[in-house]
Amino acid sequence: MEASSPGGLSRRGFIAAAAAVAASPLLAACGSSGGDKGPGTTGKDQLSQILPNYIPNTSVKADIASITGANGAISDQVFLAYPTNPIATVSGTPGKGGSYVTVTPLWGSIPPSSGNAYYASVNKAMGATLKIQPSDGTNYQTTLPPLFAASKLPDWINIPGWISSTGLNFGEAVSKFVDLSPYLAGDKVKAYPNLANIPSGAWAAGVWNAKLYGLPVYPSGSGFVGAYFYRKDVFAKLGISPDSVKTADDLANLGKELTSAGAGQWAFDDLVGNDAAYINQLFKFQSKWGVGSGGKLVHKYETDGIVEALNWFAKQVKAGYVNPDTIAGTNQNGKQRFWSGKALIVSDGTGAFDGEDAKSGTAANPAYLRGAFNVFSFDGSTPTIELGAGAGLFGYLNKKLSDAQIKECLALANYIAAPYGSAEWLKVNYGDEGVDYTMTNGNPVLTSQGNKEVATTFQFLVTPPAVTTVKEGYTQVAKDYAAWQADAVKHAVKPVFYNMNVTEPSQYSSIGQAVQDTMKDVQYGRKPISAYQDAVNTWRKQGGDALRTFYDGIRTKYGTGQ
Repeated sequence: MEASSPGGLSRRGFIAAAAAVAASPLLAACGSSGGDKGPGTTGKDQLSQILPNYIPNTSVKADIASITGANGAISDQVFLAYPTNPIATVSGTPGKGGSYVTVTPLWGSIPPSSGNAYYASVNKAMGATLKIQPSDGTNYQTTLPPLFAASKLPDWINIPGWISSTGLNFGEAVSKFVDLSPYLAGDKVKAYPNLANIPSGAWAAGVWNAKLYGLPVYPSGSGFVGAYFYRKDVFAKLGISPDSVKTADDLANLGKELTSAGAGQWAFDDLVGNDAAYINQLFKFQSKWGVGSGGKLVHKYETDGIVEALNWFAKQVKAGYVNPDTIAGTNQNGKQRFWSGKALIVSDGTGAFDGEDAKSGTAANPAYLRGAFNVFSFDGSTPTIELGAGAGLFGYLNKKLSDAQIKECLALANYIAAPYGSAEWLKVNYGDEGVDYTMTNGNPVLTSQGNKEVATTFQFLVTPPAVTTVKEGYTQVAKDYAAWQADAVKHAVKPVFYNMNVTEPSQYSSIGQAVQDTMKDVQYGRKPISAYQDAVNTWRKQGGDALRTFYDGIRTKYGTGQ
């Protein structure tokens, strides 16, 4: 369904938690590897002068318009077919003959660089040469640190938001890249209309030390982490309405109705997720830090909600409603369990709402249909769902580039960031019609040559705002995902420290692992809830309380990003 990455994994498939809101956040911060409040933390007034102004492109009309919900959350525009006679958003040839080396991740087969007609076609259209050097996305975290250490950074590189987890202090290392503020801040971005079409909030996580460095990659209007999915075809066959599920008790009641161990069918797969990544929305506790009733910062590990969530899921395990392979930690066939009907309710990233999933699912079971429960809460109170960060990946330009080269690269970025539905988007994502793709049922489909040569490469340098499209011909999947988004944005909330670049002290980077491991043991009934509470107490002593002090320092001086 997500056609913006035709040669590889869809945007939502590899970014579960990264994306944006159109409204600017109040501030962005950058911490250091030490225990202080972070060098160069960016305050509200500074940020307002740094972020590019948002000037939306209204020249391409979607089949289903986006919806603005709570706290500035925006659902994706939906295109059921690629617009006929796509308009050009860039006049002339943006490049001036320059040549630049790029490094980006790629989840999928790396295409040939020599004789690649797709690369050649895009470069010719742009009037410059981007020497594409994709690196295995699965191991990208091991690729980056050596490039910094050896000062062998390319001209243009993709840096994910989790770079600091590799041990690199990006708040300091970012000085190796171009400060884009003089080129893009405020109305200066008007020189690059397609970059101006990216919502201001998507740029915020690319601000470090009061300077704008990053070009947003896969910005979204909401950035929701995921949802609870159910087998829509099975529910329909049994006459079960998903709208009847309004509480955790309602969900539990489906356990008995849907489970038939003798037939190899269970109601649930893992509904908690790694580090409680999914069940927090159901049990209404924050994804990381929150502010307690007394004004004290409280980590999610310390909330009553996470205790209730673990106890609730452990009860489903004890009742026999959870697939045994899930309990055993057999994760390699997790998708297959849902596709084949061995687990009928699962938690997953929004990337699962995709035509590729529908194709794989129907290959396993011709009747397969995926649905998603609208956001609900464990006790029937008003539900909430957290907004994700503005963008989880960014493109950075090497500081060694001259002023003329920087401007040329920004002109190329303006071309690459052309919105869905434009002539440039089609060129960047699919190459040449008749060579790399053909139009089938109103949408571009890769040819055999395109399948070998086209990959998600240019898109990791900068990307236009996300849209929902029909993929693999599954129109209803796109409509269903749009309907889920339209409901979810009504319940969006901003987490504490929303859209702030806070790099935690590195000595505390692994203290949460023991808590996460204990959570697994508790949710699957191998240990009592007291073991979890003991693990949290140890976490506090090993650095949790020190982290609270660290964040308190940021909050006291700069606020919480709300």
